[in-house]
Amino acid sequence: MVDVWDVPLRVLHWILAAAVLIAYFSANVFDTLHEIAGYTVMALVVLRVAWGFVGTRYSQFRNSVRPPRVVLRFLGQIARGEPGRYLGLNPAGAAMAIVLLALLAVSTISGWMQITERFFGVDWVEMVHTVSSNAVMILVAVHILGVVVMCVMQKENLIRAMLTGKKRQRAE
Repeated sequence: MVDVWDVPLRVLHWILAAAVLIAYFSANVFDTLHEIAGYTVMALVVLRVAWGFVGTRYSQFRNSVRPPRVVLRFLGQIARGEPGRYLGLNPAGAAMAIVLLALLAVSTISGWMQITERFFGVDWVEMVHTVSSNAVMILVAVHILGVVVMCVMQKENLIRAMLTGKKRQRAE
């Protein structure tokens, strides 16, 4: 086994996942909880983006983010049942991380805007917040499905890897 996911990345990942779910499901029900979860998501997105530049090897965006053509080629390889194996994020996983972080930024900023005097009750701000928040949840489902598919295809427990930080060195 080899260390891949460092502690800060794993902690950020799991707290972010919990905060996103809390924010989404507390909306229009528990306003204070929704706000606290939203601010938590906002802070975690900032920390994750920073860690993507200064973190350890597999946490850094420069080691995983690929151009769209590479992501599309990788998705084709998955469809053919031959995705290859990556110790860090595969091209689709890296693309998903970037899109989710961007959408979470849009969702949290538009959510914050709604409680300001200037943007309170402004329709387009509410729409941006609703659409981006719903898009986040759709992508979370796609992310989970992608993890399950890769677990099956590669015969490796990627969820355990995100808990322990360790992955097999080579495919077996």
